[in-house]
Amino acid sequence: MSDNLELVKKHIGEYPDFPKKGILFKDIFTALRNGPVCQALKHLLVEHVRQTCPDAKVIVGLEARGFLFSLMIAAELGISCVPIRKKGKLPGPCVQYEYELEYGTDIFEIQKDSIEPGQKVVVIDDLLATGGSMEAANKLVQQIGGVVEQNIVVIELTTLGGRNKLESSGWKVHSFIQYHDVE
Repeated sequence: MSDNLELVKKHIGEYPDFPKKGILFKDIFTALRNGPVCQALKHLLVEHVRQTCPDAKVIVGLEARGFLFSLMIAAELGISCVPIRKKGKLPGPCVQYEYELEYGTDIFEIQKDSIEPGQKVVVIDDLLATGGSMEAANKLVQQIGGVVEQNIVVIELTTLGGRNKLESSGWKVHSFIQYHDVE
């Protein structure tokens, strides 16, 4: 597994001063432009879920990059794939959760009937920073009766404290790549 991880890590792009001055943006899309890296990442994600959450019945992907990974894992494991989106982008009855951003608030939604009560769920996104969006997703899953087994991210910016926020609420977190020196 470490060869796959090193291959993915090697292809993560960096963009200084994006989206604003002082930020060193870690870009998963540069890795996804390479077919063998996509295969390595798929293998890492699927095997991790297989080994750590064998009873998971739903993979929840967060808008928008989490969608890339949720379908890939769900299809490989033959389980459900459910999106969490920003307000107003999902049809039918939805449950909402408002969460705080650095400057203001946003609202996530999940379709009310997308997870059956008691189903075990893995929540995935590309990156964990402050943990606000992942926390909102976990609360939405719980509101409709799902049980969050684990949160998985490809990249974690450790200095921003997202892991601590999630783990202090009792949620498990796994990241494949950690950066300790990112603003």
